[in-house]
Amino acid sequence: MSARDDAATWRQITDDVVVMSFPWHVFRIDFARNVTLLRLRDGRVVIHSSAPFTNEDIAAIREFGEPAWLVDATLLHDTFAREGRAAFPDLPYLAPDGFTKASGIPTEPLGSPPSDWEDQIDVLKLDGTRMNEHALFHRRSATLVVGDVFFSFPTETHGWARFFVRHIMRLPRLFGISVLFRMTIRDREAFKRSMKALLQWDFDHLVVAHREPLDKDAKPTVEQAQRDSKLLF
Repeated sequence: MSARDDAATWRQITDDVVVMSFPWHVFRIDFARNVTLLRLRDGRVVIHSSAPFTNEDIAAIREFGEPAWLVDATLLHDTFAREGRAAFPDLPYLAPDGFTKASGIPTEPLGSPPSDWEDQIDVLKLDGTRMNEHALFHRRSATLVVGDVFFSFPTETHGWARFFVRHIMRLPRLFGISVLFRMTIRDREAFKRSMKALLQWDFDHLVVAHREPLDKDAKPTVEQAQRDSKLLF
């Protein structure tokens, strides 16, 4: 795996949610590493996912709001933990149990979110998987932010990338739960319960860790993906 140093693209999802997308190439495909900025009512910002932040990226984040927390929400996302910590050395770094062992970077438990998030950002642990992934729901913007449980590729994906997504990741609609993620599920019933709990949130937008956010109608798309995966229905 390798990362390029290209500048991140900036995509405004709502007034208080921004996605910074960093090129990230694996198997000759740009999977993109998405960093989501979630702004609280008082202007403080949760930085969801670490990345190879440049000085320009850091300045752009500070212009959006006051960085207050750094988050990585799955054990698989230790790739840029050192870069994230170096960019924001004084922020509380929240991550799942086991992340410190995987990354070598001290973190605080994401499963016990800060009291400052109360009534603004909810956290749900996706039980039954080896990756200890957590989903975040930004209430005011109706935005769900996940790690690797869902992948989302644009309809114009073509060539080798389209073949890989549809036939190796097994996402015929270019969105859904990949076969690679399904392989991390060790307790299907526990995972089903978590997915049902996730669907209790009334989200309209969805940001995934890799490639395309969903700007609208995210909840029915997730419901369809779960039917496609045959994990719930």
